Amino acid sequence: MELTRSQARRAARSVAIAIATLAAILMPVTPAHAAYGPDRTVSITVNSNAGPSIMLAQLTGTLAFDDGNTKFRYALRLCWGSGSYPKPNFYVSVNGSTVFYPAQTGTAPAPPGCQLSLYAYDGEYTHSGTLTNVTLYVTGGWFYPGNTYNSRTKSVTYDNPYN
Repeated sequence: MELTRSQARRAARSVAIAIATLAAILMPVTPAHAAYGPDRTVSITVNSNAGPSIMLAQLTGTLAFDDGNTKFRYALRLCWGSGSYPKPNFYVSVNGSTVFYPAQTGTAPAPPGCQLSLYAYDGEYTHSGTLTNVTLYVTGGWFYPGNTYNSRTKSVTYDNPYN
């Protein structure tokens, strides 16, 4: 009877090892999560270039790329210059071709020199392929002289340090 128990234990152990090995082989491998690199400072100011110098728009905040080369996160604030009209806007160009318009996520009291509010844009963008760079375009407008509308755009490109 002792021999039968011993054989049964060995058989049970062998079956348990086989099941554990099979489970390890069949279990899906979870991909490693990409980590974000350090935040990069964003600061773009658009001033009028005709008539009196007016601060039209200012985009400030941070941008960070992930080391997986497919995502970036952003925390941006858009200031509407007190002499500009209408409200400025900005958009993002990914790799020089894909255009992305971040959604406004909130407001804050305007700092001196801005209109009523500072507009917040916080989020993350995932690109379908390898993300090599991001260009931020900021546009502001003003009237000068008289009723003549003018607009001006400034841009800054941020290269992905991971490729």
